Amino acid sequence: MTVRTKKVLLVVLVPIGLFLAFIIFQIGYGLKYSHRHCIKQAGLAFRLYAGDPNGQLPYSTNGFGNALLLLAQGDSTNNYIAEYIACLCGPDDDGHDLMGALTNHSIVPEEQCSRVYIQGLSETNDPQICILFDRHSCPGGDHFRSPWGRRVREVCLLDGSMQVIGDKNWPAFSLN
Repeated sequence: MTVRTKKVLLVVLVPIGLFLAFIIFQIGYGLKYSHRHCIKQAGLAFRLYAGDPNGQLPYSTNGFGNALLLLAQGDSTNNYIAEYIACLCGPDDDGHDLMGALTNHSIVPEEQCSRVYIQGLSETNDPQICILFDRHSCPGGDHFRSPWGRRVREVCLLDGSMQVIGDKNWPAFSLN
């Protein structure tokens, strides 16, 4: 093998190897972090909950953290998402605050919640109202997680659908 052939192979194989390493890293990172906190499942839980008490969504005078616990614990016949408490938590939150409050029957301070819940709504309100959103944005959001993606927040609407709002558009979205 000549020196020229080795240089050509080096120039061709190194970028291909780096590209493949990048793809493998992106897939591995996405599989590790994506959908751990699926806001779509939370939207489904809200829809199921609203079907029982006359279309009303959970409400607590102790704040939205405890209202989220009402959604998680349900009643003796319906256990909506106690095993899926991560759906009520934003990315990078393991749910230990909500789980601890659920088992200890304690109050969840709103500032400890990684997702913000808007209380006092029912199925009769506009279905495009935001009812749950990530307190902090993260690169790519939960569904498209990437260490270098644009920073977004996931939002759950009253009809159970999800939207992804970038940091650039967040101020305008939050005013509506």
